[in-house]
Amino acid sequence: MTAPRNSPLRFASALSTEPDPLAAATQVCRLVRDRLQAAPDLAVLFVSSRHHAAADAIAPLVCDALGTESLIGCTAEGIIGVGREVEFEPAISLWAASWPGVFATRLQLNYERTHEGGAIQGWPEELAGDWPADAFMLLFGEPLSFQTDLLLERFNEDRPGVPILGGMASGGYSPGENRLFCGREALAEGAVGAFIHGAVKLRSIVSQGCRPIGKPMVVTKAERNVIQELGGRPALIQLKELFDTLPSREQVQVQRNLHVGRVISEYQETFSQGDFLVRNVIGIDPTNGAIAMGDYIRTGQTVQFHVRDQDAADAELKQMLAAVKKSGQPQPQAGLLFACNGRGTRMFSQSDHDAALIAKFLGAIPLAGFSAAGELGPVGKQNFMHGHTASIALFEPKTAS
Repeated sequence: MTAPRNSPLRFASALSTEPDPLAAATQVCRLVRDRLQAAPDLAVLFVSSRHHAAADAIAPLVCDALGTESLIGCTAEGIIGVGREVEFEPAISLWAASWPGVFATRLQLNYERTHEGGAIQGWPEELAGDWPADAFMLLFGEPLSFQTDLLLERFNEDRPGVPILGGMASGGYSPGENRLFCGREALAEGAVGAFIHGAVKLRSIVSQGCRPIGKPMVVTKAERNVIQELGGRPALIQLKELFDTLPSREQVQVQRNLHVGRVISEYQETFSQGDFLVRNVIGIDPTNGAIAMGDYIRTGQTVQFHVRDQDAADAELKQMLAAVKKSGQPQPQAGLLFACNGRGTRMFSQSDHDAALIAKFLGAIPLAGFSAAGELGPVGKQNFMHGHTASIALFEPKTAS
């Protein structure tokens, strides 16, 4: 697929399910090159973990075929193209941008243990100092070797407001099984990405696939990741009272897929869907009425119980995409989709759910992506690692201010 020709921004994407990895790589390069009609300023490549053995050959093939060294990407369990999500089968998806006035610096990062605990190494010297207000990052990490949570924590403190979107390579469960693409190299460790700013606008969507139940409550006693009291009462008592008010269908969802949403910005009078960072409930202690969640929590924070199922995930993503379509702003010309490998047919009764909704609401814009072992995206202007989430980077022309 190709972006509109009347825009200075040019995008193209292609998906191949050819079983031979080099034939598939050759096919997507030919299609993208023909559609883009230019050497890309940035190319993003996602390769099925079924093609892991050919990764070292695929990267230089793509660079040569496209005439660029500005290539990033990774291997994954599932591969995404326009309207399609290829799960558990061989596939390659390629996305490319030719965008005058946009600056993209390729990144290759590593995590190193230090006496202070650990550090992210490999930042280019040109990224020292102040960053443009419109800057954002695409990032793909190897989950067994790179401490992405550390990077996100440092960014939220040192570079507030700079969005990071992407995900963790998937499909490899032992060290050395995943691959990251950085130019001609296929790396087994670290993270790769691109620092981008200039004449393109990023619009991000982070659909966590949950809906709130009950009402927001203030944490009145907590320790680390354990909520002991809500509103001055044991957390489990508050949950039981809510449970008794729910219809039987929602009671089943609470029993199967209970989550806690933590409000990102407390400086609001009311809270609604999208204002929460949603985390799993990982344990309940009936002896003291405490509830453990998959994140740290502090006394004074506002939380609300959530449930996750395919209906909630479908409704939330539709709502977010409809808001983009009706925003009155320039419509996205291309996108990248990073969907949890727990979504797809593991969550939805139909295949291609997330990619098909993007095509339905935004048209057949050039799209690529992958099923991730952890998705990166901003909520409330802070960056987080998510699960069971669809994190979407949409690219629009920047309008004159």
